[in-house]
Amino acid sequence: MPTSPIESKRALREHILAQRSPLRADDLSVAAREIRDHALDTPEIAEATSVAAYVSTGREPGTGPLLDALTERGIDVILPLLLPDDDLDWARYEGSDRLMTAARGLLEPDGDPLGPDAIRGVDVVFVPGLAADRRGYRLGRGGGSYDRALERVGPHIWTCVILHDSEVMDIAVPREGHDRAVAATITPSGTRRFR
Repeated sequence: MPTSPIESKRALREHILAQRSPLRADDLSVAAREIRDHALDTPEIAEATSVAAYVSTGREPGTGPLLDALTERGIDVILPLLLPDDDLDWARYEGSDRLMTAARGLLEPDGDPLGPDAIRGVDVVFVPGLAADRRGYRLGRGGGSYDRALERVGPHIWTCVILHDSEVMDIAVPREGHDRAVAATITPSGTRRFR
């Protein structure tokens, strides 16, 4: 039985990754389109001129359709560049053909870095996660990259984690002092607001 938040997080990560393992490509594709549609229906996106997002990989809930839909609407999209210390820099999304493979199998834009503080200037921030609880605390991969990024944004910026439906937990996600809550989650079945 895990006794510390770190051990509890590790156990929950293993559980979620095992749940994601059997997900099929066609199901992920359908879910990505549903996530896009729910995101585009939010008032926050309707009013946004700039968004920070990320490129999904593996069996993460898909973000490709959302990224393209945002740019088609004329919304400026920035994506993360993972730095050696696990902090995030940012660069503009110029389309899927301008993404390159980076460390840890991530896909990153090939444009000029904008600096870690570029996230301060966006209207909406979409972050990845493995789980979130009803208070908006999310479980990430363990590097703290997005907690640092979320620390840079003010309360007026809408923050949202993208998850599979089963990853929104009724129980509290284990957390530590550096963990930052988000305002909402979008899953294939809809948008849930935490605060």
